[in-house]
Amino acid sequence: MNSPVNEIIKQLVTFDKTLVQPVYVQVAQQIINAIQRGYLDKGSKLPGTRVLSTLLNVHRNTAVAIYDELASQGWVDILANKGTFVVVPEASMTKIKAAIQPIDHAYTYPKVAGFPFQKSFHLASTAQETTVKYILNDGQPDLRLHPVHQFSRWYSAAMKRKPLIQKWNTTQTTKASVFITQLCNYLNATRGFHIDAKNLINTRSTEMSLYMVSQLLIKQDDLVLVGQLSNYSSNMIFQQAGATIRTIPVDEEGLDVDYIRKHFVKHSVRCVYVCANRDYPTTVTLSAKRRLELLALAKTFGFAIIEDDYDYDFQFDGSAMLPMASANTHGMVIYLGKLGQSLFPSFHTGFVVAPENFISEAKNYLQLLDKQGDLIQEQMLSELISEGEIYRLKKKNIVTYKARRDTLCRYLNFYFEGILTWNIPSGGLAIWLQFNETISLVKLAEEAEKCDVFLPKTILYQDKTTCAIRFGYGHLTEEALETVIRNLKQAYNRVLKL
Repeated sequence: MNSPVNEIIKQLVTFDKTLVQPVYVQVAQQIINAIQRGYLDKGSKLPGTRVLSTLLNVHRNTAVAIYDELASQGWVDILANKGTFVVVPEASMTKIKAAIQPIDHAYTYPKVAGFPFQKSFHLASTAQETTVKYILNDGQPDLRLHPVHQFSRWYSAAMKRKPLIQKWNTTQTTKASVFITQLCNYLNATRGFHIDAKNLINTRSTEMSLYMVSQLLIKQDDLVLVGQLSNYSSNMIFQQAGATIRTIPVDEEGLDVDYIRKHFVKHSVRCVYVCANRDYPTTVTLSAKRRLELLALAKTFGFAIIEDDYDYDFQFDGSAMLPMASANTHGMVIYLGKLGQSLFPSFHTGFVVAPENFISEAKNYLQLLDKQGDLIQEQMLSELISEGEIYRLKKKNIVTYKARRDTLCRYLNFYFEGILTWNIPSGGLAIWLQFNETISLVKLAEEAEKCDVFLPKTILYQDKTTCAIRFGYGHLTEEALETVIRNLKQAYNRVLKL
């Protein structure tokens, strides 16, 4: 009869030769697991390499490699002319539980949790995968415009600042940081604010800002009003907070404020989410008249205004209208923005401007979500603001983006005249394209992918009255824009023939 050790190895050790991981490693890991779980005791003599090769039906060299791997990790002693014996390292004395689990499953992590937890339908990922060359988005900056060489110098200089170490070692401070002070100065100069550090908090992103605001502002079943079509990511955040969302019509002057007055009563609305500078996704600017009406209605009805100014810095023609928050005399507006969009995304920073007592509570949330922060990023951004580099980068990139917008419109006129309708946006990195005759945008996306252009579902808007695309062009060069529009026309022609 085989020895008990041989039987254990024969019954419990398996391997798969099709895996990338070598057979000797697979077997060694399973023998280690058997030792940890008590199947093989300390001092047990393992079979010789010839016997092991027969038991496992592998080459003897593989058996030698198995024992060498075990010895290198300290699990066995190989004694000349005596054999191979199990040794349990002191650091590995704790046995793995669940001894009934097959050894060949020990290194496969479970796919399903053994405990209940809350699932969130609202936060389901919208990401899609593709292998095509040209991928459209909803209007993101071009990372290739990031000043790599200058950035390396700025980052290196920020790392060497002596005050940085002192900040790391500071547990709490009541004094505003240099970055917050610089950011306040920048916003006061560019957006017409009159704020100080007590009205401002910085976050990792606009989405993080909105999540914090929604947690502070919204309770279960609170009514949140958004523009028709609206921003899918903000809707996900509101729904996750328990809000009930209602859509408000949007026309050429932006959000229809009079519709709110006629269809809702005082204290029934918790907040109104609006992208006043450029509505998402239509890019329509909220008129000055509507802004004043919305501010007055917020005071009368008692709702908060969340003003998301996601692309204020990308203004090409004329000057951008100042935020409603700059005239926030009654404290009804919570302003969300982003700084550093000319840099890599990891160095963008979101911020919230709001009344002092609201920011005080928001800081408590931030301590839980991001207590450490990114002091290097803040140090570098504060220097870029004070030296004017942020402003210069913005102005330089605006020239490039404006040229791309004009190029896009020229190719749209050539390939889609009479097919699409659009207004040339005064800024931003996206254009709202409406089809004159309704087609299936799902089929268009399928045919476009065959033409090397990917249209994600998050930029397609289709219902009974709408057939449109939010076409983000900022990340595409002028040469790429011609190819994309030409290929998109080919896809459109194929849809008509279906």
